[in-house]
Amino acid sequence: VQLQASGGGLVQAGGSLRLSCAVSGRAFSTYGMGWFRQAPGKEREFVASIRWNSNTYYADSVKGRFTISRDNAKNTVYLQMNSLKPEDTAAYYCAARRTLVVDIATPKAYDYWGKGTLVTVSS
Repeated sequence: VQLQASGGGLVQAGGSLRLSCAVSGRAFSTYGMGWFRQAPGKEREFVASIRWNSNTYYADSVKGRFTISRDNAKNTVYLQMNSLKPEDTAAYYCAARRTLVVDIATPKAYDYWGKGTLVTVSS
C-alpha cells in the first residue's frame, strides 16, 4: 500500500490549503485514515482522522478550522485547512490503518504512512 500526499505550500496567516492523500490498492474504503503533523524539533502529533464509516475526529487545536473527508471512488482522503495560523506550520503526513481501534490519535495505530507534505504559514 502506498500513500502519496500533496497540496502543501506557503500561505499567509488566515489563508487556506487543501491537502490530498492518494492511496493505492483496493481496500481503501475499509481503512481508517489519519493526518498527523510534525514541526521542527517537535514530536509527531495527531491532527484528524476519519473512519471507514466517515466518522471524524479532530485535535482540539484544529477543531472548527480543519475538515477531513474521503472519496472512496478516488481512493483519496483530504484535509481542508482554513484560518491557518503560523503554529500550523509543519510537515503533514497521511496514514492508513487496517484495523478498528479505539485510540485513533496514536501513530502506532497506523500501518501505512506517506511522505510528508510541507505546510508553511507566514505571519
